[in-house]
Amino acid sequence: MREIKTSRERRPLRLLPRFVGLRCPVCGLSSIVQRPFKIKDQCPVCGALFKREEGFFVGAISVNVVTTELVILAVYLACLPWIGSYYQQVLVILFTLALLFPVAFYHHSWSLWLCLDHFVETLPRDAAHVAGQVASENKEIGPQT
Repeated sequence: MREIKTSRERRPLRLLPRFVGLRCPVCGLSSIVQRPFKIKDQCPVCGALFKREEGFFVGAISVNVVTTELVILAVYLACLPWIGSYYQQVLVILFTLALLFPVAFYHHSWSLWLCLDHFVETLPRDAAHVAGQVASENKEIGPQT
């Protein structure tokens, strides 16, 4: 069985590809996405809990809202030279962006939130999964005398 290292894995440069690839921030081996717009409850490989308590999703929503606002602001600033002559078109672009970007960024907002949470404090692991991992390691070692 492959040992999962969690202490060294909390470096930002190690978490960045996991965020972009929608992978588990702890082990990087499993996807956090169960199906479109559905995040897994835990990692099937290392047992890290993705949804550990009621209200945990608020952080992912906050990440999505703030990122959407920053993207809209950046596009607005980029469109400033043309805003006088193409005011209606710029508004259509910004409105469309405000509607589509949060939907497109949904999974990545969860991934970023999980990576930030793992970076600040290690994501907790499912007790049953950890107990099963210890039991399987003991079977591999055999009875100790």
